[in-house]
Amino acid sequence: MNLSRFALTALATTLTSASAFTPAASSRAFIRSPAVVSSFSKFSSTTTTSLKANVLKLTEPEKDILDGVDVFIFDCDGVIWRGDSVIPGIPSVLDKLRALGKKMFFVTNNSTKSRAGYKKKFDSLGLNVPAEEIFSSSFAAAAYLEQTKFKDTGKKAYVIGEIGILEELDLIGVPYLGGPEDAGKVPPMGPGDKLDYDKDVGAVIVGFDRNINYHKIQYAQLCINENEGCEFIA
Repeated sequence: MNLSRFALTALATTLTSASAFTPAASSRAFIRSPAVVSSFSKFSSTTTTSLKANVLKLTEPEKDILDGVDVFIFDCDGVIWRGDSVIPGIPSVLDKLRALGKKMFFVTNNSTKSRAGYKKKFDSLGLNVPAEEIFSSSFAAAAYLEQTKFKDTGKKAYVIGEIGILEELDLIGVPYLGGPEDAGKVPPMGPGDKLDYDKDVGAVIVGFDRNINYHKIQYAQLCINENEGCEFIA
């Protein structure tokens, strides 16, 4: 399943399940009101990006946007922070939006941290962001497995990725193997050798992995190809 699409769907519906993943509901998320539509018509000019895309320019950002938009969605890397430093102006922007009663969500396709891990990063930067407002791809993978009742199948997940995915799987009680534990492993490559794999793996989850190796790739491929119904989530 496309995790980016799932994460956006989760944002739009604010995950209506009653699990620990459920943020506060917002019926107006992703609804373009007439006020917003009319505000777009007030943009008097466009700018052309390096990719030749015409982008509407805001002539009066506060007037054009704040009055008609209820929900703001921010990327994290390069938008909220750069490395371990908050981008100048971000704290005051977030404070103003909260003071105006706007809802905010923070999304990232970086799966190396769980929502708890990202919460710690926000805290370290002096940004008061509740975990319920954070949507990472590691969380999206776990939320998808929870909503599809993967745990009830009794199957395991094989992970190519880092601690963020494992922490999210722990929260929903899905057993897993792989991840950092398979760093440095080398599959048998001699004549007649084969790699044994777990027949109970029902999902392969792939995220950013700074210790990717051939063992992980071969193990994941065997599970996907040989285990009936094994899902590929990346």
